[in-house]
Amino acid sequence: MTKGLKFPITGDEKADELLEDNPLALAIGMLLDQQVPMEWAFKGPYTLSERLGHLDPQEIASMDEEEFVQICSTKPALHRYPKSMAKRIQTLCELVSENYNGDVSKVWRGQKHADEVLKRIQELPGFGPDKSKIFMAILVKRFDYEFDNYNKVAAPFSGKETMSAADVSSAKALAKVREWKKEKKAKAKAVK
Repeated sequence: MTKGLKFPITGDEKADELLEDNPLALAIGMLLDQQVPMEWAFKGPYTLSERLGHLDPQEIASMDEEEFVQICSTKPALHRYPKSMAKRIQTLCELVSENYNGDVSKVWRGQKHADEVLKRIQELPGFGPDKSKIFMAILVKRFDYEFDNYNKVAAPFSGKETMSAADVSSAKALAKVREWKKEKKAKAKAVK
């Protein structure tokens, strides 16, 4: 990828740069990362910022719900399920505005212990146990954050195996993550 991006996941340099420069964009991208390709999910924040002209959590939280759903649904939609994801994005922005003074990075910045960071991430709407661990792994592997006990708390995503968005450092790594997910689905299907 160009410019040595730390998180070249979307295939679009401007979208990747937004993920690196804007913590809310990164959180929204992770929120959208389910049931759609990773590139689509993580490009969503860039598409949203282009449509809105900003990614201000207080403004997003206060928007009319139907209007926001329409913005998220306009083709190309931000997600396969734009209505439900629009509601989650607004809920995320509301929580960030109320609990973190509009700065989602306060969820992890200045924190020392992985347990506390994981707990805070899991409080974000749409962030279940695995998604929260992957997000923490992204913070560590792609953005150089350090948290005590990270390897244990974020396992298995803290490991060296290329298995999640946290491991995407190049197009080749993205292909490896896809292959790992494909194998995992095949194994799960074979067990049924």
